[in-house]
Amino acid sequence: MSTILITGATSGLGRYVAFELVRSGHLVLAHGRDPGRTERLVAELRAEGEAAGFVADLASLAQVRELGARVAEAHPALDVLVNNAGVGAGSPGAGREVSADGHELRLAVNYLAPVALTRALLPALRAGAPARIVNVGSVGQEPVDFDDLGFTRGYDGFAAYCRAKFALAAHTFGLAAELTGSGVSVNVLHPATFMDTAMVREGGVAPWSTVADGAPGVLALATQESGAGGFFDGTRPARAHEATYDPRVRARLARLTEELLGA
Repeated sequence: MSTILITGATSGLGRYVAFELVRSGHLVLAHGRDPGRTERLVAELRAEGEAAGFVADLASLAQVRELGARVAEAHPALDVLVNNAGVGAGSPGAGREVSADGHELRLAVNYLAPVALTRALLPALRAGAPARIVNVGSVGQEPVDFDDLGFTRGYDGFAAYCRAKFALAAHTFGLAAELTGSGVSVNVLHPATFMDTAMVREGGVAPWSTVADGAPGVLALATQESGAGGFFDGTRPARAHEATYDPRVRARLARLTEELLGA
C-alpha cells in the first residue's frame, strides 16, 4: 500500500484516479479547495478503502505551503505526489485573472503551486523513497514570454494555459536531473485531449475524451517504475515542446520562478 496525495481530487480526472487508487488498496490523501466537497469525497472514498482529506486554495502560495506542511506532519514518509489540480483556459473571451499573490492565475495554479507544493513535500518524499512525483501537464504547450511572464500584454486564456503547461514540463525535466540518486523520480504527462470535465466545458469545447481515458497514464506513473524526467502522452513516451529541453530556457525559467515564489 502506498500513501498518495492527489491535488484537485474532488472532480474530474483527480476524482476518478482517487477512486481507482483507493480501490487498489492505497491510502489516498485527497486535496480539494472546497471543504464541503472534500469532506463528501473522503466519506465516499472511505466506503471503498483508506482516505484522508486536505483543504487548500492553490491560488494562494501561503495555503500551498501550509498544505505541504500539514501533509508532511501527518505522513512524514510520502510515496507519491500527483500534481493534478489545475485551472483551464476560462470561458471564451474572459479576461486576465490574478491569484491571491497577484500572479496570473493560470501560471499560479498550474505551475507555481505544484512547484511550491513539491518543494514543501520533498523531505517526506525522500523519506518514502523510492517515491514518485506525477505532474499532470498537457500537449498544449507554448513558450513563456520571459519579458512578460505575467502575461500582461495581449492576454489570452488558452495561451496562458499552454504557457503554464510549458513551464511545468520544463521544470519537471530540470527537477528530474536535480533528484538523480535521491530515490525520488518525477515525470509529466498529457492524460488525454479535452476530457469531459468542468474545465473543458467552461472553455466552450465539446469534450473529445473521458476522464477514464485519461486515468491510465496517471495511474501508471503513480504506481509503476517509469524512469524519470519523461514526458508521456497517456501511457506512451512522447516529446514535450522542444524548447522545454533547452538548458538555457530551463535556467532562465528557474531564476524567474525563484523570484515569483519569493525566494
